[in-house]
Amino acid sequence: MAHRPKNPLIPTRDGVSPSCVAVPTLKPLPWASVLQFLSERLPVIDAAGWARRLAQGDVLDDDARPVAADAACVPGARLYYWRQLDHEPAFPFEPDVLFQDDHLLVADKPPFMPVTPTGRYVQHSLMVWLKRHTGIHTLNPVHRIDRETAGLVVFNLRPKERNAYHALFRDRAVHKVYEAIAPLCADQTWPLVRRSRIEEDVEAFFRMVETEGEPNSETRIDLIERHGEWARYRLEPITGKRHQLRVHLNALGAPIAGDRFYPTVRDGPMHTEDHTSPLQLLAQQIAFDDPVTGHPRQFQSRRSLAWPAF
Repeated sequence: MAHRPKNPLIPTRDGVSPSCVAVPTLKPLPWASVLQFLSERLPVIDAAGWARRLAQGDVLDDDARPVAADAACVPGARLYYWRQLDHEPAFPFEPDVLFQDDHLLVADKPPFMPVTPTGRYVQHSLMVWLKRHTGIHTLNPVHRIDRETAGLVVFNLRPKERNAYHALFRDRAVHKVYEAIAPLCADQTWPLVRRSRIEEDVEAFFRMVETEGEPNSETRIDLIERHGEWARYRLEPITGKRHQLRVHLNALGAPIAGDRFYPTVRDGPMHTEDHTSPLQLLAQQIAFDDPVTGHPRQFQSRRSLAWPAF
């Protein structure tokens, strides 16, 4: 399975960190060449695609030397390559860098942009964009937000400090505030706390659903502003389940404006997206005590949400 390597000889290219695949320690090996091994082991790229990459010198060995297509496989050898797509969808937005020092970078992400390379997006992922534009190849996100969600994402610069920042989120020592625009729940008393058990939808892997059982998610929700039949909500997630805020508001009868998965699936993950109708969910504030410097940190997004047209 491909994974992020730690070999310092293998560089980042165009903001993309190298991926690595290891040849199994089998004797005899069932592959006559490196080309055959890569084609069978990583079939998301066809044989012609691997042959082209090998010919261009885009597959390296542990000594950072290009590997020939007809080279013999060596048991246990590691091969390095860079994730790339022949075509990426056009992307009309760019992120902003709100803060940067020797330890952290805070980005203000637009909607539709994934934090890390995934699916149809590599160069248009936030991490790759930032590496290209800052030249800081050690950038690593210390938390994630949904691709459809706009707002704050914190990156760590120094690998040796990474665990300390990850621990903040793992131990829930971070205060996060989101805002969302959704239908007005006129019969609710505010603020309220939504607790439920959230699991992956067995019929659609890209959705989450509330199920019976011990709660594993919690969100504090308050009404900020009314605008006709719509409302702006303040959301403070205590836990960090995937799609938690979207699922909790939907369960209250207030699916977030622009949500294409809740309450029903309007289109799948690979559908051509309408960039004029983004999800109205914003990671608006984040605050924590810095575990490295000891300083209090607080950041606020410069982005804003839009009321749906009446």
